[in-house]
Amino acid sequence: MHAASEPGWRDILRGVHLPRASVLAAGVALHAVSLYLSATLLPAVVADVGGMPYYAWNTSLFVVASVLGAVVAARLLARHGPRASCLRAAAVFAAGSALCALAPSMAVMLCGRVLQGLGGGLLLALPYALVRSVFPPPLWPRVMALFSGMWGVATVLGPLLGGLHAGAGLWRLAFWMVVLGAAAFAAGAGLALPRATRAPMAIPSLPWRQLVLLLCAVLVASVAGVLPFPWSVPCLGLAAMLAWALVRTESSASRRLLPIGAFQLSGPLGALYAVSALFAVTVTCTEAFVPLFLQALHGQSPLAAGFGAALLSAGWTAAAMSGSGASPARRHRFLCIAPLLSALSMGALAMLMAWPTGGGVLALVCVALAAGGAAVGLVYPWLGAAVLREAPAGEQDLAASSLMTVQLCATAFGVAAAGLVMNLAAGTGGDAPDLAPAARWIFALAAIAPLASLPLHGRLRL
Repeated sequence: MHAASEPGWRDILRGVHLPRASVLAAGVALHAVSLYLSATLLPAVVADVGGMPYYAWNTSLFVVASVLGAVVAARLLARHGPRASCLRAAAVFAAGSALCALAPSMAVMLCGRVLQGLGGGLLLALPYALVRSVFPPPLWPRVMALFSGMWGVATVLGPLLGGLHAGAGLWRLAFWMVVLGAAAFAAGAGLALPRATRAPMAIPSLPWRQLVLLLCAVLVASVAGVLPFPWSVPCLGLAAMLAWALVRTESSASRRLLPIGAFQLSGPLGALYAVSALFAVTVTCTEAFVPLFLQALHGQSPLAAGFGAALLSAGWTAAAMSGSGASPARRHRFLCIAPLLSALSMGALAMLMAWPTGGGVLALVCVALAAGGAAVGLVYPWLGAAVLREAPAGEQDLAASSLMTVQLCATAFGVAAAGLVMNLAAGTGGDAPDLAPAARWIFALAAIAPLASLPLHGRLRL
């Protein structure tokens, strides 16, 4: 009886589920691949068009625009339907990528990155928003696991394609390849996705006050991560004040950015969002700095360091795929194991990254990275599916689209906090900072985040 109630991967291969799941997963993959691809290409871009003082703004503006795209995804979907919404997202993303490919200066490149981020936020949020209306509830965890798996694919393809094109001096061609990817996604969306959802969706009004506070908080936090100490400290304080103002405004507003109960940690929905955000901080701190530490502290090449960082997503993907059909009892065990495994892995990295290469240290680093990714993959698909179930009546679509809003915000704040730690280390080391202390503290920060989720587990219903 139980086996029949838990659908497997074969169920996604039947009927219209396969083409729809493939197209939506491709949207997530397109955003993720371009994220890692752009990060790999940026040094070559700066060497060609200049603009080193604005290097960090490529990431900051992209993240802020992605948050905006994720926020407006539900409104776009309600107004235009699944097919037209995905086509519009692909068009904006392709336009931004083309502008990056043609950029004669850093100013034009930044404009392209804003468009890329806006389209990428839509490409990332729309698939999650469509899970509820396109697939039956028993398939939600499987589809969520498929989306998680796309990040594993991206961490291999992104650095690989970026490294090869940058090494050959063909960074513009790499952006044109992203344009072709957006065109392929648009063609698939036009063929596979329905014009309208099964049930009509009310067009939500944009909560402009909260949206402005959110974008300002994310932008200030992103800037704080790249400012030198001590200027980053008041910048982080301002970001925290803006976030507090956002929570106060959202709690009394008639037009909301998140569903009712999203900020109430005593309830299941608020706990789900909080746990999801804390795990996102762990992943962000790890992915953003592992390539740097592998190169600077262990003498690895950029390509090898990129693939070393991909072990995190490889572990995530394997765990998400294998555990997405788990029974309720196994889900509870996953929830108990994941924070502890994540903290243990990050603690191991805090010690191992600072040790000289040799004696199997690098092999242990790889094991810790894969285990850290597996810890997140064990619970992430179930967290996303549970948000859809726990959302208040009439707000399920808002809850689905806001999943990526919460995670993108957590990413911005996580990078800002880790960047502050890095700047503290650089401030004590002059022109040649000692990165070993930075590695210890950054991974210690990454270990604290999953442990902070433990008090919330009693409120979760996976």
